[in-house]
Amino acid sequence: MSKVQKDKSTTLGWLLDTALAISIVFIIYKFFALPVVIEGISMVPTLEHRERALVNRIIYQFGMPESGDIVVFKFPADPKMDFIKRVIGLPGDVIEIKNEQVVRNGVPLEEPYVMGTTNANFEKVIVPEGTIFVLGDNRNLSTDSRDQKIGFIELNDVVGRVDFVWWPLTKIRSL
Repeated sequence: MSKVQKDKSTTLGWLLDTALAISIVFIIYKFFALPVVIEGISMVPTLEHRERALVNRIIYQFGMPESGDIVVFKFPADPKMDFIKRVIGLPGDVIEIKNEQVVRNGVPLEEPYVMGTTNANFEKVIVPEGTIFVLGDNRNLSTDSRDQKIGFIELNDVVGRVDFVWWPLTKIRSL
């Protein structure tokens, strides 16, 4: 084999390997994991402004969100925007906030992840079928299901569950 033929086969191999790698990254990004940047302070102390996380996009293809999951969802008032909050109520749950405590189905929630207390009361609501009720961990500075602009989140609008924080490197952790 001449040198020219060897260089051509090496270049072709390199191009095929690169195309395969790009295809794999695209498939993972499109169907399995979505990298996101946390914007704002509504999820402090769990997630901080400018942290980067991975969203598991397929988890809810096989099941429902669970209470306590941190989810990314399409903002109802502008579906081009994504929001991130914690699932508090599932379909059929009765949610209320009284005496600075979130109560689900008559039982006060233990919420060690919440920053401070929840100042405002919230009247009882029943989470409709096909929806979830979400709150930010920084309750007093969070626009969430208590706000009419958001309300109950349609399950179809849930993008996925936040499973892993990967930036900054000093704060890598699974959730």
